[in-house]
Amino acid sequence: MTHEFKEIIIAYQKAKELGVSAVLATVVDVEGSSYRRPGVGMLILENGKMIGAVSGGCVEKEVLQQAQSVFVSGNPKVITYDGKYRLGCEGLLYILIETFDFGLEQLELIKQNLTSRLSFKINSQYSKDDAEIVNMGSFISFKDKQVFSFSEAVVLDDSLDSFEREMKPCFRLLIIGSEHDAIELSRLASATKWEVVVVCPPQKNVKLEDFSGANEIVYTLPEDMDTSVVDDQTAIVLMNHNFAKDLLFLQAIKDTKPVYLGLLGPARRREKLLSGLIEYSSDILDEFIEVVHGPAGLNLGAETPEEIAISIIAEILSVVRGQDPIPLHKKKGAIHEGLKTKSINVLSSKT
Repeated sequence: MTHEFKEIIIAYQKAKELGVSAVLATVVDVEGSSYRRPGVGMLILENGKMIGAVSGGCVEKEVLQQAQSVFVSGNPKVITYDGKYRLGCEGLLYILIETFDFGLEQLELIKQNLTSRLSFKINSQYSKDDAEIVNMGSFISFKDKQVFSFSEAVVLDDSLDSFEREMKPCFRLLIIGSEHDAIELSRLASATKWEVVVVCPPQKNVKLEDFSGANEIVYTLPEDMDTSVVDDQTAIVLMNHNFAKDLLFLQAIKDTKPVYLGLLGPARRREKLLSGLIEYSSDILDEFIEVVHGPAGLNLGAETPEEIAISIIAEILSVVRGQDPIPLHKKKGAIHEGLKTKSINVLSSKT
């Protein structure tokens, strides 16, 4: 969800520069089945443009209509959307619609935290019983204890329900390699809104524009690689198609803690790489070995570079979400039931 909030911030800044007012719609609670989970948000501009979504497209028009009164009065409101009667999906959504308006200094603070990959929290206070209470609204807080609301009219009110979520750094994919399959992985991973960084040797004749959707390309030798870019919101796929290079990069990143590390090639290649790594680095931690997945990807019968990229992305998602991949029609219970995530930790209180 952090990458969606980042898009909202970028769009809001452009709107603010043009003097266009905005409100934010946030799903604060769900009863039953829903397309998205609580915390998802959508920015609505006074000119009718919408950034983001609170569902799969079925709810957005009504939210746009309901938002008009907030533009006029400035007062927040909670609306309910019952999918049981409209969509047959049995879900009841509670959506908080509030004014989205803060200064340039506060906007820069949010952008700095996003760029620096620092976590922050958003707390939305609301009421299911009364559709319109002036104090309903959201607050954003940072680790340095700075707190401000999305609208100056909102003050903390402990009598209201609250929904708090931690916004961790945007999920990032580090692709070490620059061949054709790396290009396809970059393109498809960027479609998930992941931040994509490509790593390749300095002598490699490739440019950022060669990797559709990539945010950055880093030219470095293994021994010079800046491993500080790897955190627990980072997945790595090693795809140099060169055993010696892969081994050197493994040595370079052995002390990092990515959430996932994928190796191309058969299982015997993985074993040779890990044996070589342990031979040169006897102090290698078990925690590092445990995140290694090789061959990278789920067993989808993938053959083309595009299909292989899809299988790798699917495996990364299953690891990050803590899921054992199965067809959804074989899953018992709700689709999102038992879902764990390492890219955003959602906490709820007083609900």
